[in-house]
Amino acid sequence: MKHLLKLSDLSGDEIINILNLADQLKYEVKHGISHKKLKGKTLAMIFTKSSTRTRVSFETGMYQLGGNALFLSDKDLQIGRGEPIKDTARVLSRYVDGIMIRTFKQSDVEDLAKYGTVPVINGLTDYCHPCQVLADLMTIREYKGTFKGLKLCFIGDGNNMANSLIVGCIKLGIEVSIACPKEYMPDAETVKWGYEQGKLTITQDPLEAANGADAVYTDVWASMGQESEAIERQKVFKNYQVNDSLMAKAKPDAIVLHCLPAHRGEEITDEVFEKHADEIFDEAENRLHAQKAVMVTLMA
Repeated sequence: MKHLLKLSDLSGDEIINILNLADQLKYEVKHGISHKKLKGKTLAMIFTKSSTRTRVSFETGMYQLGGNALFLSDKDLQIGRGEPIKDTARVLSRYVDGIMIRTFKQSDVEDLAKYGTVPVINGLTDYCHPCQVLADLMTIREYKGTFKGLKLCFIGDGNNMANSLIVGCIKLGIEVSIACPKEYMPDAETVKWGYEQGKLTITQDPLEAANGADAVYTDVWASMGQESEAIERQKVFKNYQVNDSLMAKAKPDAIVLHCLPAHRGEEITDEVFEKHADEIFDEAENRLHAQKAVMVTLMA
C-alpha cells in the first residue's frame, strides 16, 4: 500500500489492518499513551473544497502523531493560477512526507500519486470518499462487533459516498442495499463490480432497501458544487428520507450513520438524528483515528 486513492485499490486484509491500527491508536490516545509515530514528518493538505472534519481531523491527527500539517487552499498554491497538478506534485514531494488532497476531480488525486514521490491520501473527490468509509467501517465494528452477516442500506444520492460504501462494505463481506432515484445512480463500473463481488441491491424504493438493515446510512441531497441543483434535488429526493417509517423496516437495533454535515428535515429527520446522535458523532470522531492509521501505514 503506497497511497490511499480509492478503496478499490486495497484488499480486504489491508482495510482490516488499517481498522485494527485505528482501534489501537484510539485506545492509546484515550489512555494518554504517547504515539509519536510520525515525529518530524510533514503532511501537506490541499483543499479545493471547504471542510470541517477533514481539515481538523488530519491536522489534529498529525499533531498527536508528533508531526506537522500544512493547510494549503487553492488560493495559497499556484494550482489556483494554472500550475499543472503534476508540477505541484513534484515540487511538494521535495518538501513534505505526504500529501492529502480534498478536491473535485479523481484524476487530480491520481496525478499527484503518479508524478509525486510521497504517499498521497484522497480526502474526498466527487468520485469517492475512502477516508470517510474507513471511519464508517470502524464505527460499524465498534457497535456490532463484527462485519459477518451484516446489511447496510444507503438512502439518497448515488454519490461518492455510495460508491465508496459499496466497495468498502463488500470487500469486508457486508451486504449493501442502495435506494436512489434512477437518475442519480452510483458509478456504473462500481455497481457492476458490486454485483460480481458481493451481495448488492439497487432499488428506487427506500423501504425495500432498509428492510432488515443493521446500519442505515444517508447523506445530503445536494453536495458541494451542486448548490444550483438544490431546489430540483429537494423535489426528486423528497421520498428518500431517513425517518421513523423507514427505521421501522430496519432491525430494531439498527444504527444510523451520516457523514455530515446533516440537513435535518431533508435527508434525515431531527428525531431520528437525535435518537442516533451518539452513533453519528462516534462516526465523526473515528475520522481522526482511521486517518491516523492511514498516515502511519503510509508515512511511518
